[in-house]
Amino acid sequence: MKLVKDLQKWIDGYNGVKNLADELALAFDFYKEELVTEDEVDNTYQKAVEAVETLEFKNMLRDEADQMDCVLKINSGAGGTESQDWASMLMRMYLRYAETHGYKATIANLQEGDEAGIKTCTINIEGDFAYGYLKGENGVHRLVRVSPYNAQGKRMTSFASVFVTPLVDDSIEVNIEPARVSWDTFRSGGAGGQNVNKVESGVRLRYQYKDPYNGEEEEILIENTETRDQPKNRENAMRQLRSILYDKELQHRMAEQAKVEAGKKKIEWGSQIRSYVFDDRRVKDHRTNYQTSDVNGVMDGKIDGFIKAYLMEFSSQEA
Repeated sequence: MKLVKDLQKWIDGYNGVKNLADELALAFDFYKEELVTEDEVDNTYQKAVEAVETLEFKNMLRDEADQMDCVLKINSGAGGTESQDWASMLMRMYLRYAETHGYKATIANLQEGDEAGIKTCTINIEGDFAYGYLKGENGVHRLVRVSPYNAQGKRMTSFASVFVTPLVDDSIEVNIEPARVSWDTFRSGGAGGQNVNKVESGVRLRYQYKDPYNGEEEEILIENTETRDQPKNRENAMRQLRSILYDKELQHRMAEQAKVEAGKKKIEWGSQIRSYVFDDRRVKDHRTNYQTSDVNGVMDGKIDGFIKAYLMEFSSQEA
């Protein structure tokens, strides 16, 4: 049923584009007979072009993981209060993006900064194609501004990293070895009822991961304080672990594909991808060279232009 529903979307999309194209041809014939105005033909043309571009854009989201929900994690870089404030600004940007597009955003873990901002946060974003749209946000985001935390009013550069992984559900098989899992519990911080600071409802999951391809080992650490119910937090932590392991497999497949197709541009996960220069009123993506002067709009979640530019360039090459 899921496959049929997915195919039906493409059939409906094609029929919609075909109808608009037919209307455009008819409008042009009517124009030659002076039955409609040039403006009416232009409006019909614009609708047809927008429909074609929308369908083409959806075609950039054909991977299995694209239609999934996602986990978005933000970590502040070196630089103390300034970078922690930058991380909180990015968190707000993505929360506003999710709100604008009707996605459900839940903060699964949040560590406040020492003076301001945040050290790290994990956001679960649920909605159609959430991972497909946000996967291009992976990497280091660079801020350049006159810092309000600098007494001399100097221009400062701050960094924060963003990691986006698909939020895997139970229908996808991911091999988790129980012997490699260990748990700690701790008291959740922050405002709330009397239960919050007295009961150890927060959970910390440690997983000793061994890469099946090269044998390298690493510890995966996940903290979850989403609810006051420890079993529920454990369940959420395990869900995030499945997502991380799925993403590792996904990255391996991408790396193997890149080796075969040597001419293809490679997505450099974890590299600096975008600069936000407040003084010059400029936000520029270094991968696509897409830029805008609407800094306030971008920080308010209007990042669709960057997302579209990334998908149209990189996803088309993958396809």
